Amino acid sequence: MSTPSLSLPGGTWTLGDLTVTRFGYGAMQLAGPWVMGPPTDREGALAVLREAAVDLGITHIDTSDAYGPRVTNELIREALHPYPESLHIVTKVGATRDEQGGWPTARRPEDLRRQVHDNLRSLRLDVLDLVNLRLGNAEGPQPGSLAEAFETLVELQQQGLIRHLGVSNATEEQVTEAVSIAPIVCVQNMYNLAHRHDDKLIDRLAIEGIAYVPFFPLGGFTPLQSSALSAVAARLKATPMSVALAWLLQRSPNILLIPGTSSTAHLRENIAGAGLSLSHEDLTELDDIGR
Repeated sequence: MSTPSLSLPGGTWTLGDLTVTRFGYGAMQLAGPWVMGPPTDREGALAVLREAAVDLGITHIDTSDAYGPRVTNELIREALHPYPESLHIVTKVGATRDEQGGWPTARRPEDLRRQVHDNLRSLRLDVLDLVNLRLGNAEGPQPGSLAEAFETLVELQQQGLIRHLGVSNATEEQVTEAVSIAPIVCVQNMYNLAHRHDDKLIDRLAIEGIAYVPFFPLGGFTPLQSSALSAVAARLKATPMSVALAWLLQRSPNILLIPGTSSTAHLRENIAGAGLSLSHEDLTELDDIGR
């Protein structure tokens, strides 16, 4: 792998025995509109992946065979296979796509086995570095036991098809249940300046050495909250996204970022923005957004 041409903010984190850059890349936006079908600019999508993993040295790419479906995995394979030894691809199972673009759950044992094998095939891998079990539904986490589904992934892990496990869209109770069944290395939930419901969980996971990977860093803001973030960003001469990413990195050392984009220029802007150094006063003002 070449030397990164732009310093990645946040340093690294260890997922089990895998060292990844805390600034990662989420591939979901490389698929077509509504995460369905191929990208309008296939060569541009391939260029973003090569820029991220080769030129910039990002070693954590988040994907799923459900994106497209199969589109982002096939793009990753075309752009980067054979993969650099330092690159770690994280995927998720537990949901599929319907013809209307919905995300119906698919967590029966046979569903999960099929999805794991689909990810192995589309990525052209013998072992998946990390598989997240997607819980809940499109509206967010939902209560209920994950035992049957998670135990299925543990079986696949014991067969040597998965290296590490995590959970996504999970309640704190489900995280606790997962840990009681087998070790996990990450939790992937919605969290940002305006949605602070996982504050307690993040602090707990940091103590336990488990990564927290937030999605939708600007999702679900009210107009008032957006205005407050924009005001801070204007004062810092930065974009709202830059401030939101920098705040996440400074929130806790176990937070890993996976912002997505289909533009190489935007990718570099995100990296530079996430490297903002926020003062104590900045952090205090930003913390008020979520209260």
